[in-house]
Order: sequence, then structure tokens, then C-alpha cells
Amino acid sequence: MAVWAIGDIQGCNDSLQQLLTKINFDISKDRLWLAGDLVNRGNKSLEVLEFLYSIKGNVDIVLGNHDLTLIAAYYGIKKSNPTIEPILSSPNAPKLLKWLRGQKFLHVDYQLGYCMAHAGISPEFDLGMAIEYAKRIEERLQGEDAKSWLKAMFKHGDDRFNREASGIDIDKYIISSFTRMRYCYKDHRLDFEQKGAPTDKLRAKGLKPWFECDHRKEIELKIIFGHWSTLGFHHDENVLALDTGCLWGGKLTAARIDVDEVEIVQVECDGIMEPEV
Repeated sequence: MAVWAIGDIQGCNDSLQQLLTKINFDISKDRLWLAGDLVNRGNKSLEVLEFLYSIKGNVDIVLGNHDLTLIAAYYGIKKSNPTIEPILSSPNAPKLLKWLRGQKFLHVDYQLGYCMAHAGISPEFDLGMAIEYAKRIEERLQGEDAKSWLKAMFKHGDDRFNREASGIDIDKYIISSFTRMRYCYKDHRLDFEQKGAPTDKLRAKGLKPWFECDHRKEIELKIIFGHWSTLGFHHDENVLALDTGCLWGGKLTAARIDVDEVEIVQVECDGIMEPEV
């Protein structure tokens, strides 16, 4: 059995299929870890969801901000757009969206020594806290009041974790850190505005990638994440970043994680959008 982690697909189904062919993915025994943002902006988002649903027994998925946008559009909270409209208009939409709502915000595998969250794990959270808080928002999203709860999640939230805040404000921080985080300040405040790659200019302003944040709580597993296409592929002793900008004319990246030395396989992508900076 091989276990492959793949970065943000964002509706690029052709690239996904090419990558699965290149890694010789075997549905009879292999597993995929998907770092979120399965849909939106790419022109085959429906095909991505339908394919992943068809192999749902072989995949471990964490939700990204674009996946939440799709769920919100299904509920009428956010506007649809041309790349997710085929999903919303599909007769399979109820089945696909129910399945998507049932996915995780954090996936943990102690045997492999990895965990995975779309944007990463807040510097305020140790692994136990991250597991607890991920489960908390998973239950909210899967609950009977999911629509009203998700509507509140799209309103402005705090950039600093505060145990004394209201329950809804704590939830907003949790969901934002798991799905939108890139940079943090020395005091662990998160910055959700900067989207570019780390630079000396940003560091001079006190902004560091979240995984380099001073006094970040220790996570004993290596963290796989996506979300940050301008960061690109990054691998060190603590993290493995796999969003390599397929949608933006970059690559779609898979990392084999059940081996002693991580194996990286990529396919080139025909980007359909200009990179965001």
C-alpha cells in the first residue's frame, strides 16, 4: 500500500487524473490524503467531486476555504460562480454536499507520523488542542444548525485566540486558522491579508510564516498543508507544504509519505488564472 498526499486541486480534474496515473495509484490498496480546496476556480470542479466520491473509501480529506465557500453557496449564504454552478445544479448535489460536510478539518495518523490541515495548525494550539478544536467545528458543520452556524463563520473574526471569547467567536478563530492562515506576528496574532511569498520586507514588519512563529506550541507530528500557492513546495523537519499553484499555471504535487524518504511527483498544469499576490 502507498499513501500519497496531494495539494490543492481546485477543480483541475485533468491534472489530478494525470498525477494519479503518474504515481500508479491503485484503488485496490493505495490511499490519498487531500489537503483541501478540492473545488472552485478550476473548470472541472464537479468532475473532481464525483471522482473523489467514487473512491471515497480510499481518501482522507481536510476541508479548505474554497470547499467551505461551495457549502455556503449550496445553503444560499454565498453567491455561486461559473466553476461551482455545475455542482449546485447537479442532481447529485445533495449527496455530494452531504459527503463534503462530513469531511475533517484535521487528519492525524500517529503511525505515519503526519497530520494534515488545509492551512496548517495555529501556533496557539498543541496537537491535543488542535484535535479537540477540529472536532468541535466538524460537529458544528455536520449538525442540524449548520446553515446558521456557517453563515456566522463568514463574518469578520478575531485574529488572536481568546478562551474567554464567545463560543461563536472561538469557532471563527478555529475555522479561520485551519483554512485561511498564512502569517503570524510575534504575539501569535494571525494575518489573513497577506497572500504573497515570505520576503525580507514582511519579516521586517514582524510577519513570519505561521510555522516559523516564535514560541509556536510543539506539534509532535509533521504537518501537511496546502492553501499557500505563492509559498509553493516547502519541506522541512516540521512541515510539508504541497500547494504548488496548479490553478495558476504551476504544478499539482503528490508526496508519498509512507516511506522513509518522502517521494515527490508532480505534473505540469495549464493555468487558467493569473497568480494572486
